Amino acid sequence: MKVICIGRNYLKHIQELKNKKNDSPVIFLKPETSIIKKNQPFFIPDFSTNIHHELEFLVKINRVGKSISAEFAHKYYDEISIGIDFTARDVQDKLKKSSLPWEKSKSFDGSALIGKWINKKNFEDISNINFHMINNSEVVQNGNTSQMIWNIDELISEVSKFFTLKIGDVIFTGTPAGVAKVNEGDHLIGFMDGEELFKLKIK
Repeated sequence: MKVICIGRNYLKHIQELKNKKNDSPVIFLKPETSIIKKNQPFFIPDFSTNIHHELEFLVKINRVGKSISAEFAHKYYDEISIGIDFTARDVQDKLKKSSLPWEKSKSFDGSALIGKWINKKNFEDISNINFHMINNSEVVQNGNTSQMIWNIDELISEVSKFFTLKIGDVIFTGTPAGVAKVNEGDHLIGFMDGEELFKLKIK
């Protein structure tokens, strides 16, 4: 399975990092080894002193597809969730200055958390779902799927132009504003429309 990530899909997040808005979605991949196993903590790697949390809305692909039209993209996922794309921001900043790929900062082992999957039929409107995360009892990120620059169906269509989507592939759809450094001892809890979907300790 693949973990496909979207960058710069929320305007306020683009602004907080002083990035430029793109004409099309930024796409990068994480390997399967990036996924944090169930009930395991996140271990801060020794190659970074500035790991950021990035809360994201997720979809899981349910069938094989290539060059999918946005009109039919809703048929390619049944389950949704939230998760975290952990980013070594200091490493990423160095890579960006040299116009190099982001993988070292984004795709390292244990850099992706996937929450509990929920059937999308439980929600009236996929384009209007609230989600948020607390760190040590304080809300640090919150967003709504309506704030996406490119919506879920548009993202599935765009990604499938370049990669064949297979059953079980996961798409991280981008992070809203509020990304920040994590520290040893932090306790992150993620919610979607009020339902807790993950808990994670930082070590």
